[in-house]
Amino acid sequence: MNPPAPRRDRHLLYAGAFLRGLAVGMTGVLLGLYLARLGHGPWEVGWVVAAGLIGATLAALAVSLAGDRLGRRRALLVLALLSAAGGFGAAFASGFAALALCAFFGMLNGMGRDRGAALILDQAILPATASDRGRTRVFAVYNVLLDVGHALGGLLAALPSLLTVWGGASEVAAQRAALSLYGILFLAAALLYAFLSPGTEAPRRAEPLALSHQSRRVLWRLCGLFGLDSVAGGFLTSSLLTYFFFTRFGVGEAALGVLFFSARILNALSHLGAAWLARRIGLVNTMVFTHIPSSLLLASVGFAPNFPVAALLFLLREGLVEMDVPTRQSYVMAVVRPEERTFASGVTHLVRVGGWAAAPGFAGMLMGGLSLAAPLYIGSAMKIGYDLLLYAAFRKLKPPEEQGG
Repeated sequence: MNPPAPRRDRHLLYAGAFLRGLAVGMTGVLLGLYLARLGHGPWEVGWVVAAGLIGATLAALAVSLAGDRLGRRRALLVLALLSAAGGFGAAFASGFAALALCAFFGMLNGMGRDRGAALILDQAILPATASDRGRTRVFAVYNVLLDVGHALGGLLAALPSLLTVWGGASEVAAQRAALSLYGILFLAAALLYAFLSPGTEAPRRAEPLALSHQSRRVLWRLCGLFGLDSVAGGFLTSSLLTYFFFTRFGVGEAALGVLFFSARILNALSHLGAAWLARRIGLVNTMVFTHIPSSLLLASVGFAPNFPVAALLFLLREGLVEMDVPTRQSYVMAVVRPEERTFASGVTHLVRVGGWAAAPGFAGMLMGGLSLAAPLYIGSAMKIGYDLLLYAAFRKLKPPEEQGG
């Protein structure tokens, strides 16, 4: 007997997120190293990462404005195919301009976490598959699978080392093979999206969507805060962090693959912890009170005397930093009307990917001209400022499940 359509759609989205997580987790570790192996410095690394995020920003804008009209299933399919093309293109490119173009058109993700346009559509679809009380848990499970994918993708980043040692491939050829695998994973995700049901589409409206005054006010305030947080996150992409570890401590793909695998496992476990904690202290409190310590831990990585100490501090940070993700997604979907969810998801993600796109180029320039650790300090300080402002602005605005007795 086939499962009901909402549950089947949820499982297809879960599986697609897992495959995207695998691909993104791998490139988050490898992209900076791949560019370094090709002879590119921190300036080029930063701007190639930025090009991918600029492409992702424009994709998020397109999905936000026209995703429902185009069709959510069709939009997910197109995004996956473009990402696959970007991965295959980067696998055969060498020059800075060609790599930047592949990154831009393929939305090549150097963040190490999948926070692209497909997430906007997933986030808009998932609430309809659960009750208000079950919504945060659905997002938690979704993010667990995404981060398990990120974790295993981090392990896949050791593939070039294995191909070099056991297969006799050159370092660059082995990393090109890994980027080809990135493309294959996105092709597999595209195949899954082809089986989503019509129930994933947005309800048809006779008139264009008009946001309620309350939703408009909430969204613009959230967008301002999320923009600050995402600019901070753009200073701290996985590609730049792996470049930091590689340059500062001389560690290669195998060690970094294990490090980021461990980090993403901690991220995944933290999502379930976030759902448990949010039921007890609320969504906003969970976002803020777990995020501030994570930023302090990341800033301390810049002072670490050796790689083991830096790795330990980084892993402690990763056990906390993602607890705001399912809670933030659940909160945004809870404080707007159901018919506003695609737009709300889109516009809040748009400012996030826009902020991520704006920062890596400048972070690379700071790493090359000021200090390798400068982005860690700047990004951490900005994130703490975001948390304090978020708490001041939204601690009294409760989602439905936190209202009443």
